[in-house]
Amino acid sequence: MNETGSILASKTAPHVPFISPGPAWAEQDPDDWWRAAQQAVRAVVADPASAGVAITCVGLSGQMHGAVLLDEQGRVLRPAIIWCDQRTAAECRWLDDTIGPSRLLDLTCNPALTNFTLTKLMWVRTHEPAIWARVKHVLLPKDYVRLKLSGEYAIDMADASGTLMLDVAKRAWSAGMVDAAGIDARILPRVFESPDVCAKVSAEAATLTGLKAGTPIVAGAGDQAAGAVGMGITRPGTVSATIGTSGVVFAATDRPALDPKGRIHTFCHAIPGRWHVMGVTQAAGLSLRWLRDQTLGAAAGDAGYEQLTCEATGVPTGSDGVLWAPYLMGERTPHCDPDVRGAFVGLSASHTRAHLARAVLEGVAFSLRDTFGVFAELDVPVTRVRVGGGGARSALWRSIQAAAYGRPVETVQAEEGAAYGAAILAGVGARMWSSVDEACDAIVRTASVTPCDAADARALDRQYAAYRRIYPALKTVYSNG
Repeated sequence: MNETGSILASKTAPHVPFISPGPAWAEQDPDDWWRAAQQAVRAVVADPASAGVAITCVGLSGQMHGAVLLDEQGRVLRPAIIWCDQRTAAECRWLDDTIGPSRLLDLTCNPALTNFTLTKLMWVRTHEPAIWARVKHVLLPKDYVRLKLSGEYAIDMADASGTLMLDVAKRAWSAGMVDAAGIDARILPRVFESPDVCAKVSAEAATLTGLKAGTPIVAGAGDQAAGAVGMGITRPGTVSATIGTSGVVFAATDRPALDPKGRIHTFCHAIPGRWHVMGVTQAAGLSLRWLRDQTLGAAAGDAGYEQLTCEATGVPTGSDGVLWAPYLMGERTPHCDPDVRGAFVGLSASHTRAHLARAVLEGVAFSLRDTFGVFAELDVPVTRVRVGGGGARSALWRSIQAAAYGRPVETVQAEEGAAYGAAILAGVGARMWSSVDEACDAIVRTASVTPCDAADARALDRQYAAYRRIYPALKTVYSNG
């Protein structure tokens, strides 16, 4: 990216999908991330569009909440337990029973959730003590890539917020939380603000990637905070709703906005002196991928998504009564329930795959709408909504979201999401702009606006009222109590 915000070159490289060695478990190999990162960076450097361009700074982003466990030499001790893993319900109960929900909010601004890094560390400590005894460093996914690029152990405020070990209000590791959980603070990396330069490309990494040795590296941010920067979600009022594997509704705030019921996350933003709140749907795009894989086969690829959404356009708003509860991996907002599971409701013999497809699109939008309801309770302002991720590429899904949220939705010109935000943070670190606000004001531009159809909004309001009754019913089926 240059100083006008134009993308000069963009490359991707595949990595191995997560494996699930237990029910609702999710693990990945950190060295596979590093292999893919090398491949993608080398391709960017070799792209003719990059010829003669000096790369002045490197930004990083990646999935949040993962636990990368390393020994004293920085070697990976076990596969990383990643963000969507649900194995740590017992650890969450221990934190609630021992420390208490109110004290957890005081120490970290967040409740104990199975997704957070701390609970994963506690699980390894209990179930894999031999491995735990060798742990000398803990990193999050993107920070392992930084380690391989530079040899430095570091993390940013936004990603650290999702560990349940950061004092989010004070923007520093919480000694009280770490002590209460029995974690040695020495295994945690140094924490930096997202635009801060915290490392440099090593000679070894330069050989592997094609980057110049000594190139500065900023702290960067987790995918949600970086993605929000890339969409210009920097000040209160403009809210993003992104649909990737998970779905996130994200709003910037000038102060830590706490939800006493613990339904949403309160994190540091990638902007110094600013925070954000967000609600998360565990299986947003994952719901559509699951339907594609089960009805068309994974080999259908992106064409399978296009076929399903094309079929869904022939079904009336409201899916002729079919509802989808997108709880394939439990749910975070607003239910904080790792045990609940997904369900189609209202099926009859007359319904088709097209109805299932539209119900999935609507059900994911309803799940994200739940977060807008929590924002309203907490007086978090919503003046405009920008949509991103795979859900923003489908005209049908954009129109469904507009009707479900009851307001127009916008897209932005740059579609690289978190990678674009990471590039903006790198630009601020390289002093191309004096602040993240200045950068976003200069280069983030609206690409399209999808209006809210009043008749569709009324139909989805009725369907949403029915959707809201599904979770209480499912809870009686899947509750462990």
